[in-house]
Amino acid sequence: MQSGAPKMMSRVLACLYTTDAGSLTASELVQRLQVSPASISKAIAFLESQGLVRRERDEQRRERYFADEDVWYQSMMASARSTAQLVETARQGVGILGPGTPAAVRLENIARFLDFVTESITRAAEQAREVLHTKPETTSGDTAEPSPDR
Repeated sequence: MQSGAPKMMSRVLACLYTTDAGSLTASELVQRLQVSPASISKAIAFLESQGLVRRERDEQRRERYFADEDVWYQSMMASARSTAQLVETARQGVGILGPGTPAAVRLENIARFLDFVTESITRAAEQAREVLHTKPETTSGDTAEPSPDR
């Protein structure tokens, strides 16, 4: 919720991430969260539109919802694309206002800042993507510890 997602969407996403099975059906979500099926449907539709969950049909032809590890990479890339659109809009504003005007200078500074942030997010997400697909090392007590190189 602190990142701006509505409460129900956050609850559904948290539920999907904390289940050992890695996926849940709508009825399982309803039961776990003690909410209406309509609430789950709305939350799933929102999360799916944001690329945060995916759905598949299981062998009983029920829809199962998954929150994959790769969703964080996809989310960062979507954020970078959205920020890149802001860069383009700011640069269009510079052209409309005329280079050198105080407002155009302000927009160009915003565009340069956001362009740098976009490139940084993209580069960091690409470099860190492998982290999402590696299993943490475990100790004899079977608790995960970070590897020495991370």
